[in-house]
Amino acid sequence: MSMHYTFLLDFDSTLVAVESLEVMAEVCLPEDTEGARKRTRLRELTTAAMEGHMDFGAALSERLALLDLRREQLPAIVARLQQALSASFLANRAFLEAHAEHIHVFSGGFEELIVPVIEQLGLRADRVHANRLQFDAQGRLLGCVQGNALARAGGKVETVRALALAQPCVLVGDGWSDLEVAEAGLVQRFYAYTEHVRRAPVLARAEREAPSFDEVLFDLGLRAAHSYPKNRLKVLLLENIHSSAVEAFARAGYSVETVPGALDAAALAARIGEVAVLGIRSKTRLTAAALAQAKRLVAVGAFCIGTNQIDLDAARRRGIAVFNAPYSNTRSVVELALAEIILLLRGLPEKLRQMDHGVWDKSLGAAREVRGKTLGIVGYGNIGMQLSVLAEAAGMRVLYVDLAERLALGTAQRVATLHELLAASDAISVHVDGRASNRNLFGAAEFAAMRPGSVFLNLARGHVADLDALRTALDSGHLRGAALDVFPEEPARNGDAFAHPLTSNPRLLLTPHIGGSTLEAQADIGRYVGQRLTDYIDGGSTEGVVNLPALRLPPQEQAHRFVHLHANQPGVLARINEALSAHGANILGQYLKTDAEVGYVITDVDRDYSPALLDAIRAVPHTLRFRVLY
Repeated sequence: MSMHYTFLLDFDSTLVAVESLEVMAEVCLPEDTEGARKRTRLRELTTAAMEGHMDFGAALSERLALLDLRREQLPAIVARLQQALSASFLANRAFLEAHAEHIHVFSGGFEELIVPVIEQLGLRADRVHANRLQFDAQGRLLGCVQGNALARAGGKVETVRALALAQPCVLVGDGWSDLEVAEAGLVQRFYAYTEHVRRAPVLARAEREAPSFDEVLFDLGLRAAHSYPKNRLKVLLLENIHSSAVEAFARAGYSVETVPGALDAAALAARIGEVAVLGIRSKTRLTAAALAQAKRLVAVGAFCIGTNQIDLDAARRRGIAVFNAPYSNTRSVVELALAEIILLLRGLPEKLRQMDHGVWDKSLGAAREVRGKTLGIVGYGNIGMQLSVLAEAAGMRVLYVDLAERLALGTAQRVATLHELLAASDAISVHVDGRASNRNLFGAAEFAAMRPGSVFLNLARGHVADLDALRTALDSGHLRGAALDVFPEEPARNGDAFAHPLTSNPRLLLTPHIGGSTLEAQADIGRYVGQRLTDYIDGGSTEGVVNLPALRLPPQEQAHRFVHLHANQPGVLARINEALSAHGANILGQYLKTDAEVGYVITDVDRDYSPALLDAIRAVPHTLRFRVLY
């Protein structure tokens, strides 16, 4: 697209992520009490001037007076500013360099610092309008050269008006002086720039906000470094997802909203319509009906192990990728399971309750060590395997049963049937998935088949155990104790009432579904799932996906990436390649993975192609979703 705009760019907190005067203070002021006081005062003055609470000229003079700057310190300041160039301007260096003739930098800062920094973006020194510093014969800072309009209030308005730049003009800046230029009618569009700082008084009066330079270019219909501004992609994170995920999305430039609890069906349907990425845990039910309301949803992150709360088939039919964290919290679950095995075999639930009621009972009872006892693990997946290793380290003998053939770790032994496992174990720990066939896996017959005096743990799924049968086994004394972390019905939010038929049983340990709820686990889950989601949104990688073909992709370099998800029908790839050939696209790489229901094809092409090509690929029969990434 041709560029017929004249750009006016601010420098501090726009082209760079910092304020130049604050960097100058960091370099020249000592790290003592007085230096800290001056830096604090300088920041206060900057904020007051940038938000329109103080005359700019007066604020500039007072800030310069706080500094003890010498000329020889300028290179160090420049080096710091060069390291602080704004990410979205750096990403769009090709655009800036190509149109440098029509791009001006206006700043109340200083030319000596600005020119060597903006030259890294391909911008021109003769398009910089700024103050100049003045030093005495010994190289000590005196202030700035007098007579420059940019050193006083209203200086930007005066300077822009005097230049009479070619219209239409576009101004990008974060401060009050930029707003004044816009309100003087000297530009056609003003973008309040918020990649680094949000100035409420400026935003209150600005018509447009730009969290990145990509947003500016996209809004003007110009080609930016990225195919779509990330700030327009809405991320909704429910159920107290860890801040590591929130921070990662925000850092990447996405628009992030968090909700502390789960949403019911009606609330979710009302919120999901404009969401591009949805993050949930185990309480939110993502049904086909909810997905039907998700017009812009590209990906879902289950920030937990299980995905049975999501209609995976409905998501796949709509071309929505679903990711989870199958490993990140396994250690936390395992540690809780081992701790509860120790507590139960020692008979501590009863002792703890007695102490709560003021009863001192040191009697031995049936307290036992775990060393030398047999642990039976039902479900030898990621959690079962780790529990096997830790239990062996504690001196236990480990048996396991699983529907799949799994390699035993350590000296663990596989047994042929569940009932064989139950008869041979002092403790049974269940770690199965949420499939329907596991409902009431443990009923009266299974509890009766367990060793007398053994203990039972369920940290898997609430529907695995028949609670009435468990109560009978506990009340009769056949079982020594039990621990439950999951339940058939669970409250949606913290603080909600919890009713359970076994809450008063003295041999029972109840925990509120916290097996994976440690700070370490939730941070790891936030990082892991967040990374999988951004890899998919930004680059098309489906590594770790649970409902689509998994495809790990090489980095995208000097190319546009076409991401095409389709029903697995004969001829789709041929039709895509026919469209590429018909429009003369040069293919740099192509990757395909299919499963029984869907196909996923990635095509990297040269950046020069006809826009009609995109319409041709979108029109290929059986297309579920098509995206262009660059």
